[in-house]
Amino acid sequence: MEVESRTSAVASVLLDDDGRPKRTGTVWTACAHIITAVIGAGVLSLAWAMAQLGWILGVSCILIFAGVTLYTSNLLADCYRSPDPVTGKRNYTYMEAVKTHLGGKSYVFCGWVLYCNLAGFVIGFTITTSNSMVTILKNNCFHKNRIGASCRFSNNAYMIGLGVIEIILSQIPDFHNLAWLSILATIMSFGYATIGVGLSLATIIQGKGRSTSFWWSGNDHSSGERLWNMLVAIGDVALASAYTQIGIDIQDSLKSSPPENKVMKMANTIGIFTMTIIFLLSASTGYAAFGSGTPGNILMSSGFHNPFWLVDLANVAIIVHLVGAYQIVIQPVYRVIETLASQYWPNSSFVTRDHPMSICNMKFSINFFRLVWRTTFVVVVTVLAMAMPFFNDMIALLGAVGFWPLVYFPVEMYIVKQNIRKGTTRWFGLQMLSLVCLIVSLAAACGAIHGLGQAVGKYKPFMYKE
Repeated sequence: MEVESRTSAVASVLLDDDGRPKRTGTVWTACAHIITAVIGAGVLSLAWAMAQLGWILGVSCILIFAGVTLYTSNLLADCYRSPDPVTGKRNYTYMEAVKTHLGGKSYVFCGWVLYCNLAGFVIGFTITTSNSMVTILKNNCFHKNRIGASCRFSNNAYMIGLGVIEIILSQIPDFHNLAWLSILATIMSFGYATIGVGLSLATIIQGKGRSTSFWWSGNDHSSGERLWNMLVAIGDVALASAYTQIGIDIQDSLKSSPPENKVMKMANTIGIFTMTIIFLLSASTGYAAFGSGTPGNILMSSGFHNPFWLVDLANVAIIVHLVGAYQIVIQPVYRVIETLASQYWPNSSFVTRDHPMSICNMKFSINFFRLVWRTTFVVVVTVLAMAMPFFNDMIALLGAVGFWPLVYFPVEMYIVKQNIRKGTTRWFGLQMLSLVCLIVSLAAACGAIHGLGQAVGKYKPFMYKE
């Protein structure tokens, strides 16, 4: 009996209530994961989005999408455990939460939308990271020769280089081992956002800012083209605000006490408040500096050029941040495939066994299935990014496709969990929220597809140069 009690006491220290290793995440690690996910490729296009929408619509979109994201993220936080949000059974993934609350058909639909969307995000990260690498080369070329000199470089080599780095980092098993990478990426995101805002403010203070508009872009585009650009801009803002698809995975990294849903809601509030401030500063100052001619990314080759060393530093920060964001965003995809593989082949040592290794006194373990599958995935993503490097339209399409499901599933799960009856005021309000977000998603998708159609017509695969 004494041995059993000691064993039980040791287990309670090392294991959580579900028998898995003790989770160690806190509100601050959760905030780091959230900020790493949201302040990435999307924030770099917000000044351009503001230029298409004008001050009133631009600021309103940022605030509205932030509010919707916070509300649905908090609904989702209560779905991590079920039926009780504090003591119930854990749902380890977003899909598992959907299956528990909504059943099989929604589960399948959620899987296709969720994981295709996450894979799309890392394609966008690959494109943006290579653009930052090329921007450093172009900026140095302009500094040596002159602004406007013929300085063009292929993105392909840098996408391949990023792929090699991501293959190595992809061997980090899960969220529990990624806290250090998230913290580093978060520091980088604050760094380049601050540089972008600082350069924009310096331009405005020097009296070099361009004219802006309250309602829409004042450029020479036709009214039809202007409408398409506005729809793309809405998609950009939608994508920039989205991270709900990894919310459950972040919550699964938190300590059991205090209750995970309360800690996650606090992290959601801090993360989205921080995100909104950075978004408003970046979008507003960038638009005020460049006006209707705001480029797709103010820190890349068509944006600021001087002081060249500071612009280079900002792009280095972007690269480091997106290298980390890639891993944070793609972890749910890695996890679901590896979980399914272990269920189908539970006796396969290739799938389930970790092999301890040591290099330069650093101890780690290699799983051969993880090595092969994750390497294959990164290679495919890299090839796709090389084949279609269209920044703003790709960002908009990803945002449009992913935005509505990120509202729909948390709303529907909350309705089921709280047993909200059809026809009640609360039910009607939640359904209206979902409907409005569906209309926004469809409109933004139309704009993005139109832009992609134009870009594809002028592009030769694997021959792109910045």
